Amino acid sequence: MTTPNRSTPNRREVIKSVSAISAMGALSSSVMADDRDAAAAGEAAGQSAPSLIREENAKPGSRDWQLTRVRLDSRDSVRAAKIEGYCSRQSVAAGESIDIMVSTDPAQEYVIEIFRTGYYGGRGARLMTKLGPFDGIVQPTPRRGEKRLRECTWAPAVTLTIPDDWPSGVYLGRLTTTTDSTGFGYWQNYVVFIVRDDRPADILLQCSDNTWQAYNQWPDNDSVYTHPQGNQGPWADVSFDRPYGMYPQIFENPQTIGSGEWLCFEFPLAYWLEKHGYDVTYCSNSDMLTPDRGLKCKTFISNGHDEYWDIRQYHSVVQLRDAGVSLMFLSGNSVCWVSPFRASAHGRDNRILFRGGPYGGDHKWAELREQQHGPFPHRGPDEGYLMGSRNVEPVNGGGDWVCASPDHWIFEGTGMKQDEAIPGLIGWEYHGDPPSDIAGLEIVGTGTALQGGVNPQTWTSTIYPGPHGNFVFNASTIWWCQGLASPPGHWLPWSHWSRPHGPDDRVQQITHNLLRRAIGKGG
Repeated sequence: MTTPNRSTPNRREVIKSVSAISAMGALSSSVMADDRDAAAAGEAAGQSAPSLIREENAKPGSRDWQLTRVRLDSRDSVRAAKIEGYCSRQSVAAGESIDIMVSTDPAQEYVIEIFRTGYYGGRGARLMTKLGPFDGIVQPTPRRGEKRLRECTWAPAVTLTIPDDWPSGVYLGRLTTTTDSTGFGYWQNYVVFIVRDDRPADILLQCSDNTWQAYNQWPDNDSVYTHPQGNQGPWADVSFDRPYGMYPQIFENPQTIGSGEWLCFEFPLAYWLEKHGYDVTYCSNSDMLTPDRGLKCKTFISNGHDEYWDIRQYHSVVQLRDAGVSLMFLSGNSVCWVSPFRASAHGRDNRILFRGGPYGGDHKWAELREQQHGPFPHRGPDEGYLMGSRNVEPVNGGGDWVCASPDHWIFEGTGMKQDEAIPGLIGWEYHGDPPSDIAGLEIVGTGTALQGGVNPQTWTSTIYPGPHGNFVFNASTIWWCQGLASPPGHWLPWSHWSRPHGPDDRVQQITHNLLRRAIGKGG
């Protein structure tokens, strides 16, 4: 392990600090304490803890967890080098350690506040601990390596051991300078990581962090889309060992600096699930290379913009379906590109990926991709036979989500009628062209999306039965979760002259219907 800088506390000090903050944030009620102890005992025995999320969200949220002062290096940059950082792992379990790497330019003092994102009475996050202050140092910008790889080898600022009482969730570390040589005060940025667990749960929510990294352009126009040979080939590698720059597509949201696409497209779902007390646990794309985690849950959710999957993820999720786990693709452009992982320069597994080739099998979409961009080293199966609907050409655009089967059980309680539209919910990418030979497949929504306001494409939302009373639902839009909630730190996106309108009671009711059927509480 790289030695921390001179002001970094040792591991014993970090654990003591984290434990103290966790104790301060605990509920005082002895009844709630007894419930937590019972839940912990249940987890240790491999049992579910269905009240865990309700208990966690009963704790006080933070009024101040968002980024307030951010500064990009230039108007055309995605980088905020005043302070920036990254984590040594995509996900970490309680009792395990994660390194947080930080650079400040110029060198200056800073602190790190760790927040868990959730509902928390509408505040959206809870402070878990505060670390520092630390003496910042300027860490080197890596040169472009083979396949334009940018891989940082920064010294860690701190090694954080995750306390046993930190629930699974998506965690943001807010980096804040305490001094600034320009005289303009402090600057901020995020780091992001997932805390996972291994307990049985009703819902496993997969974050789309492979896609966050594929689009990440840090430090200087460096992503899988920015190679001089073109933006769709297998030519560029990207590493998780680097900060997240500001999200570079469709809208400029300063809250995305350092946080990937979590606050863009995915947080509204987590916020809504936790608001309603659903028993949810979280994982990264890299946690789904085997089916083990998902087999302990009743439903698996693909969330937001879930484009890049290692082939092992695909086979894992097929096994979940075949074992009776319901699948919900509340996402768009999903399972689109085979993205093989490899280890980092430090030997850490699953830290580098690239666009290895299209999913699609012999489907015309995959063939078109290879005709346009040349041969790829990998080809994946036809994702339509997993999701019920495929990636199509063009895959991006905007439109309304239109009801095609109002008598279907997913619409119970919505009052929706044939051809009734939910404005702007299709975007910014979607699915279509469902396979015709999946037994029991039903089209529950369909309509037209327009690319750039002109090029039409048919999108299709589907559902089909699994082999054990389970089902596979495909919402066919990245923006489905925009119809569930609009939490703090989240901005409504827009693209292709179309935009979602925000929370909609019909989207909420459809999602309740799906989840209650999936976890055995309705239908």
